[in-house]
Amino acid sequence: MHTSSHMGSGDLKVSYRYEPTPTYVPDTSVIVEGQLTKLVLEGKIRGQIVIHRAVLAELEHQANDGRATGFAGLEELRKLRRLAEQGLIDITIAGELPRYTDIAAAKEGAIDAIIREYAYENGATLITADRVQALVAEAMGVSVIYVKPSRDREKRLAIENFFDENTLSVHLKEGARPKAKQGRPGSWVLVELDTKELTRDEIEALAHEIVEEARSREDGFIEIDRLGSTIVQLGSYRIVITKPPLSEAWEITAVKPLKKLRLEDYNLPAKIVKRLEERAEGILIAGAPGMGKTTFAQALAEYYASKGKVVKTIESPRDMMLPPDITQYSKNYAEVGELHDILLLSRPDYTVFDELRTDEDFRLYVDLRLAGIGMIGVVHATSPIDAIQRFIRRVDIGMLPSIIDTVLFLEDGNVKHVYELRMTVKLPTGLREADLARPVVEVVDALTGDLAYEIYTFGEQTVIVPVREVGAREVDDKIRRLIERVIPEAEVVKEGNTFIVNIPRTASRALMKKLKRLKRIESKYNITIRVNFVG
Repeated sequence: MHTSSHMGSGDLKVSYRYEPTPTYVPDTSVIVEGQLTKLVLEGKIRGQIVIHRAVLAELEHQANDGRATGFAGLEELRKLRRLAEQGLIDITIAGELPRYTDIAAAKEGAIDAIIREYAYENGATLITADRVQALVAEAMGVSVIYVKPSRDREKRLAIENFFDENTLSVHLKEGARPKAKQGRPGSWVLVELDTKELTRDEIEALAHEIVEEARSREDGFIEIDRLGSTIVQLGSYRIVITKPPLSEAWEITAVKPLKKLRLEDYNLPAKIVKRLEERAEGILIAGAPGMGKTTFAQALAEYYASKGKVVKTIESPRDMMLPPDITQYSKNYAEVGELHDILLLSRPDYTVFDELRTDEDFRLYVDLRLAGIGMIGVVHATSPIDAIQRFIRRVDIGMLPSIIDTVLFLEDGNVKHVYELRMTVKLPTGLREADLARPVVEVVDALTGDLAYEIYTFGEQTVIVPVREVGAREVDDKIRRLIERVIPEAEVVKEGNTFIVNIPRTASRALMKKLKRLKRIESKYNITIRVNFVG
């Protein structure tokens, strides 16, 4: 408003111009991103900030559900209130409370629409970090400040201060001293990082910072946010946050890979590398937790991509560090049917599935493999045969070699065993009746060709037999029988690879005629026979 005052001829003319106080209406996205206080502190916003009751209701609903985004948003409003107390801005609560149906439909834009309409009707400037919200508001003629998500990759998070170059994972819990696993996969120690116990406020502050960063950075994802737990992938960090009522106290577990390996770093035998290049299309990477399965899967994915193969991944969370030409899908943001359709239509050469846990995961792996897509599955197992057993109760054993052709078992970050699966029809090891011949899945050492296990059905049961143990026992028994046939009065005892033959001294003269036959047994079975005279 402009006014003028005249004091007579020759008097000074004074003009007054009154500018209206600017009014800003932030939506939920910019508050959860933690960008509003930043704008105020930078001096880009001064005047009246109207917090719509719909924003408060949505944040309260999220916090009551135990979602970290709700707590992060409420913390941002608390910071904003402190700035108002310092006189930097004015804060007003306005607008009608939304209906429950509006809050339930927040993901479909119901709350955004309420806030947008309020800004339009009151001539206020909308502040948002949601690109779609900004475009719709501009189309309505609303003044908009669009805040792009922060991409400050140089900023060091508080959680990173607990890590050094030897740290595998950090374990922080309310009321406990911070701890870390230091060393390497399979060889680590748990050490205390501080003598001071962490408080709830400290843990909550760390959690809020992590969530805010994940929402604002391109390399950050909130994979799961539900009652009591939040799983975040932030750069190379995989972070799990739990809180009451799921856990009795707040807890943060952060894991970071120590180094990124290439397939060449594993020093695999040339025969195994050739198999991976030419024959392996149904691959299982197995091992106990923390043995380097995901690191190896990552190296294998990059190896296939470098060979001109189209590679995609299914992860939960997306914690593999891969080049841009490998697309990473999140299992948490898509139905299994959706992933099935996407991968069948896009037809990648290989799909890495990290990790196989549920029946749905195994069904998806099987369906895609039978459709001709090369599959690399990561599965927890304490032995190679345990990994195969995870499939046995889910598919007919006759289909196993079509689904899994190669099993790589990792220990202490290295590939310990490599097995291949074959289908044949034969008499299983240990059975003697010829009419018991049947289809048998052979699990063979891919390097030596030695038969390690046999899988077959016997009646209604599926039998898994460790062939090396059965075969060795049968060979030993056969050698004993052969020796006893040559020297009926002998007592045969095995020690290591040596068969000790105890015979009476009275039979020493007869033994001289039988030495050639004992030598032939030694040569045929690559053993040592030692004769002792007793009595």
